[in-house]
Order: sequence, then structure tokens, then C-alpha cells
Amino acid sequence: MKRIKIASLIIFSLVLTGSVWAQAGVKEQLVVPLSEPGKSYKLNVHVLNGGIKVSGYEGKDVVIEVFGDSSRKHREESEGGMHRIGGGSGLDVTAQEDNNSVTVNSGLSHIAGLVIKLPQGLTSLKLNAVNQGDITVNNVSGELELNNVNGSITAKDISGSVVANTVNGPVVVTFKSVDGKAPMAFSTLNGSVDVTFPSEPKSNVKLKTDQGGIYTDFEIAVDKSQPKVNKTGKDHMYRINVDEWVYGKISGGGPEIMMKTMTGNIYLRKAK
Repeated sequence: MKRIKIASLIIFSLVLTGSVWAQAGVKEQLVVPLSEPGKSYKLNVHVLNGGIKVSGYEGKDVVIEVFGDSSRKHREESEGGMHRIGGGSGLDVTAQEDNNSVTVNSGLSHIAGLVIKLPQGLTSLKLNAVNQGDITVNNVSGELELNNVNGSITAKDISGSVVANTVNGPVVVTFKSVDGKAPMAFSTLNGSVDVTFPSEPKSNVKLKTDQGGIYTDFEIAVDKSQPKVNKTGKDHMYRINVDEWVYGKISGGGPEIMMKTMTGNIYLRKAK
């Protein structure tokens, strides 16, 4: 007889109305049990307004603490001779668990941030933030994909691999151990990129900063060939483009490590 397992679907929803925001520093908690605790799982988080803090802990559930942005409740505004007494301060945060895959979404809510505690066994972590918040990750193992727009990215004591990208803010990552088979990328437009490895990773490096310097204490075999020059012409318009990337190899080469910024320095460090 063929046995078919139907995936369980659990949805948790947290809804707070304006009256709750009268309390400064509002905090609520969601506890999300995994379908199969102790086994590998995934976490995907989307926050439009607010920050995200994630850390590993000794437990079996995904614990999500939601911190409200009380400053929005008490802000005084007026329009056309009328004063504002409410509106725009509600909160709706959802957490959905399906076969050890957890998705957290804050929708259009304005929050101070989410603080999330993760049990061991994580395989994939995807964090996405847009406005008014930083992304911070501590003591987590797995494949990390961290995306921000108006905020920094900081990840410390990481085991595995990281892809981190933001627009306005620095990127700082410190590894405890590295997945030697995974390519990685770290980039920002406005800020520095600072990555520390526990030992020399066997990798090909691709580095670029437009208005800063590149610094490292690794022995990198830098490709000293002339920069690539591309010339194009169309409709009597001519363009010359010079590729200013720095290419090199650490310990003979391996998966690519890309680091890029426009207005800051790049630091490729070896842990002391």
C-alpha cells in the first residue's frame, strides 16, 4: 500500500490595533513549532518597515518577538486646522509553517523590528528588509541570503555560506567556519564591506571599490594582467569601458568570493 503524507499547514497571525500602542515599547511574541523538530528546516523573513535580528539558541521552536514602533503613535501631526488622533499605527505580522519551512511577513506594518530565535539544524535562512532597520545575525549555521535596502547587514559567528547585499549601509560578516564549496558575495553601494574568515579559504576573489581601498592580510595571487578595455560605437556615439575589478586566488583558488562597494573600503580579513 502506498502511503501519502499530507503536508501540515500552520498559520499564526498577530494583529495589534492602535489602542495597544499607547504602551511604550510594545512587544508581542509568536512561537512557531516545526512539523518535525530536530530535523533540518528553512526560514524566510520579509520586513518592509523595520529591522531583523536573528540568533541561534538551544530550543526546538522558532520564537519571534515583535517590537512595535511606538514613536509613530505619539507623533503629533496636523492638517488643515485638524489634529491627528490615530491611523496608520496598526500591526499585522504572520508566520506560516509548512513541512519545516517557515515564512514570516510583516506586510505594510511599521515595526521597530523582529527578534527571532532559531533552533539548531537550520539549512537555509533568507532575510529581506527595506526601510528603517538593520539586519543582524548571530551564531547561525547554514546557507544565508541577506538583503537590505536602507540599513546595514551584520553577521557574526556564522558557519556555512553568505550572500549579503544592501544599498545604504555597511556589510560586516565574521565566519566561524566556511562551506568550502559555496560561492559567496558581499556588496553595498554606500558603505564598507568587511569580511573575516577563520582560515585561508580556497577561492577565487573578485573585488571592486569605486571610491575606496582594498585591504587584506591574506596572501592573494593577484592577476596582474592589464584591465579589460571594451570599446563600443553606435549612431556616432563611442564608449570606452575599463574593467577595474581586482581578480586573484587564495590557496590556489576555488569557488568565487565577490566583494563590491561604490563609496567605501573593502576589508578581507583573517581571524586573529
